[in-house]
Amino acid sequence: MAATATVKRVLIGRAMASHKLEHQLLPKSLALPVFASDPLSSNAYATEEMMLVLVTAGAGALVYRIPIALVIATVLIIVIASYRQTVRAYPHGGGSYIVARENLGTIPGLTAASAVLIDYVLTVAVSVVAGVLAVTSAVPSLADHKVLVAIGFVLLLTLANLRGVREASILFALPTYGFVTIIFVMLATGLVRCVNGCPIAPTASLPLEAHAGVSLFLILRAFSSGSTALTGVEAIADGVQAFRRPHARNAATTLAAMGAMTVTMFIGLTVMTVLLHVRVNEEIAESRSVLSQIGETVFGRTLPYFALQALTAGILILAANTSYQDFPRLSAILARDRFAPSQFRNRGDRLVFSNGVIVLSVLASALVYVFDANLTDLIQLYVVGVFTAFTLSQAGMVRRWHRLREPGWRRGMTLNALGATATGVVLVIVAATKFVHGAWIVIAAIPVLMLLLLAVNRHYRIVGQALRVKKVSPAERVANTFVLLVPDLDLATADAVGYLRSLRPERVVPVFFGDSEDFERTSTAWPSFAPRMGGLTALPGNGSRVHSLRAYVRSLHGDVDDFVTVVVPEEVSSDSLFHLVRRRSQFWLKVRLLFESGVVVTNVPLVPEERPLAAAHGEQPVEPLRSVVLVPVSAVHAATARAVAYATSLNAAEVEAVYFSLDPEQDRTIADEWMDWRMTIPLSIVEAPFRDITNPMLEEIRKFTSRPGTVVTVVLPELVVRHTWEQLLHNQTALFLKRLLLVEPNVVVTSVPFHVRADSRS
Repeated sequence: MAATATVKRVLIGRAMASHKLEHQLLPKSLALPVFASDPLSSNAYATEEMMLVLVTAGAGALVYRIPIALVIATVLIIVIASYRQTVRAYPHGGGSYIVARENLGTIPGLTAASAVLIDYVLTVAVSVVAGVLAVTSAVPSLADHKVLVAIGFVLLLTLANLRGVREASILFALPTYGFVTIIFVMLATGLVRCVNGCPIAPTASLPLEAHAGVSLFLILRAFSSGSTALTGVEAIADGVQAFRRPHARNAATTLAAMGAMTVTMFIGLTVMTVLLHVRVNEEIAESRSVLSQIGETVFGRTLPYFALQALTAGILILAANTSYQDFPRLSAILARDRFAPSQFRNRGDRLVFSNGVIVLSVLASALVYVFDANLTDLIQLYVVGVFTAFTLSQAGMVRRWHRLREPGWRRGMTLNALGATATGVVLVIVAATKFVHGAWIVIAAIPVLMLLLLAVNRHYRIVGQALRVKKVSPAERVANTFVLLVPDLDLATADAVGYLRSLRPERVVPVFFGDSEDFERTSTAWPSFAPRMGGLTALPGNGSRVHSLRAYVRSLHGDVDDFVTVVVPEEVSSDSLFHLVRRRSQFWLKVRLLFESGVVVTNVPLVPEERPLAAAHGEQPVEPLRSVVLVPVSAVHAATARAVAYATSLNAAEVEAVYFSLDPEQDRTIADEWMDWRMTIPLSIVEAPFRDITNPMLEEIRKFTSRPGTVVTVVLPELVVRHTWEQLLHNQTALFLKRLLLVEPNVVVTSVPFHVRADSRS
């Protein structure tokens, strides 16, 4: 584990405390390369994609380049102006999802969220593949390895973003600003050279055979392909909270700067293709992009040309960083609203939503592999999600203006209505013209993802309703029957017997759980091994021991609120995961028992540090001098109340609950709820500044176990859901703690399950 931690620290950096989150907020100069790299980088291929459609009608169709580019630029200006209003209205981020859900309803909101999430995955795949194309244009020998190169770039982006937002922004600032600078230098140089006659591109004489006539449908297809220039505008609205204060004003300013740069570069590059007589077809595009042709014609194959190629590759690859900032943020917002797994809200060591970063990388890499890193195929999936989100967001803003009628509402509503209309028209055009070329995949994926989000929300609602029902009072005195499993009369069993004696239980049932041929020998020796604990019971039935035990435990269960505690002795030889593999029968036994209603599982491990003391007593039980019970809690609800009721039944010298504060803003809420539920044991709030409860948990335990003769029972409230897939929707904190404490000396771990079933809502 130490080696793993060292590698993690080298790759990602040292963990940062939660209070340093404010210092990770970005000034406008660093926010621009983080959130605007996608729309800025789209200039590397937007004009080319438009031309690739037009040339199918022959060279004459290229005359439509400028008019189409002007329309796209107009739509871009309208969208940016509209989103500036969105940023001011929703300074807490969330973009189209929040706007659509608040003003249009849950389904439109989830539709927007699904569209944007899919678009972010596509952005990573398209940007990285486009960047690899720029690399292979300069180094053709790498073309055969483009898939591996692309996935390698995704991995580098992942590591960069796991190191933190600020570190990533500093890393990406140079390529982004360098790309913008070299593009403007190239445009200025090209215009200067055109004063005495423009240079002609090498492809000017490229024959372009017409495979179709010029038609409205063809022009609309070219328009939809060129509309990739609008991708990424949503990003700033999603990530407003990443900006320095005042969040909204800084985000709106950055959005305006991004728009000015993007529009100027897009129009400039399109005009330059006309002046230089640049032509392209599918074959040429595979090896030489339009931007590369413009650079070679203007600069020649000189240092500025290679700088252009390097910076283009850099920003295309780093354009994916827009998604790395916003996919995790939007996922965290969805998780907050209970539409996505709660793990997406967890911040990693460097204060980023690391689970979102990793999931995005996996999905994007899979997409690159499936499409063989082919930019032309991937780009057909692009844009549909973008304009779906644009349209719903602007429609939501129209509804908001009309509902609230704030000062200036008429002007604002008009602008957003114009934006909704423009992007809605573009959405219809894109869906119609790209449907058979791959857009159908995204159109089909959006409702599928939306249904998944709804299914997740339904599960969380069922769990939430079950946890709010106060079925067990923490003050209620409940009966507790202990079933001690006796596999053999060894040191582990002696340790478990000594532990049980310290609890002074009212009823203990020793059950033989070894090989049947050893029962007579063990039962004969049992009275002298554990006097005053009753005779050893044999499991009824001749089938599976686990099946027989579960049936026997059910027979002992009385009142619905009473407990049956199954005590499992275990000798632990090491903290390696291989221990679980070697003792997998015990592991699965404990897992299966957790699914039994009213059954609590107590694991009494004998760790190497405890073995000398146990052996010194000749395998005779040694009763601890003092018993302490700790109940770690993450929230106050019915599962916690049940665990507290169980903890008080153990008759320990000291019983307390512990809440590890991952978010200081929640401390007061937890304390108030603890009082509202009338919990009968004190609650300690312990700081966990690095969002990792490992060290704080061990420190709390060792405050007690440092006193000789003290054993600490850690009572874990454990949520048990109906289906295996539902387990993925919950942080496996109980499992983590059981794994952590399995090798901690003088610690016993008890799982108190809370079952969520179909009838839990009643």
